[in-house]
Amino acid sequence: MTIDRIQRIGGHVLLGGLAVLAVFPIYWLFATSLRRPEDIGSLAPLPWPLSFANYADAAAKVELTRLLTNTFLAAAGSAIGQLLIALLASYAFALYSFPFQRLLYLAFVGTWLVPFHVTMLPNYLLLNRFGLLDTLAGVILPTLCSALAILLLRQHLEAFPKELVDAARVDGRGSWAILWTIVVPNLRPALAALGLLLFINGWNEYLWPAIVLRRSNAVVQLGLRSFMGTEGDQWGPLMAVAGLACLPVLLLYVVLQRQITDGFVRSGLK
Repeated sequence: MTIDRIQRIGGHVLLGGLAVLAVFPIYWLFATSLRRPEDIGSLAPLPWPLSFANYADAAAKVELTRLLTNTFLAAAGSAIGQLLIALLASYAFALYSFPFQRLLYLAFVGTWLVPFHVTMLPNYLLLNRFGLLDTLAGVILPTLCSALAILLLRQHLEAFPKELVDAARVDGRGSWAILWTIVVPNLRPALAALGLLLFINGWNEYLWPAIVLRRSNAVVQLGLRSFMGTEGDQWGPLMAVAGLACLPVLLLYVVLQRQITDGFVRSGLK
């Protein structure tokens, strides 16, 4: 057996072990949710006999459908809005020349360095003035401009062949047509990868919804608090709701897996 083959096998074993470590907490989450209430503290690796009592208890205490729907709408609205604004801004910064272009770009990127806690109170006061507190729109609007998304898409557009854009202009196409018929189709892997990251960020958000939404169970992250109290935590229903909260993200990744892989591969190409 050659040294290269030994190194390759060792690398696969190492990656396999790291993958098991990464997946195990998710497995234990679902395993705990499928145990009987009296076995919730068991350390057995396999939950047997299987029981859906924890899911029934969770559904009786909180409105799971409404929680998941509200969380999906908030995360999807935030991700789509950030993608659209980032696409338009990065398109202008990468493919056009205008006065103070570099200064404006640095100002955009500089907003990334401003902590969320600095803008939290002004955003809350504005939402209160506009009557958007306790609404999903109030959760979405302050998140629509993402400096990170603009930075990443601009890097992709910097490597975009300028000859295609020039040829489209010679053919008489306008800027809007060039963006949607030439640029966007070639950016689909990058948009899919970035969109998933933005969706996960919006799906996992806890602090801002907790401030804006006065209803304690408006989204999944806030609904989880219903199973935590001074008399003790209800681990079975808590794990059941947390497991259900993982499924939409996992399904979205499965659907977009090829585009996401292509996006990360192309990002390393010059």
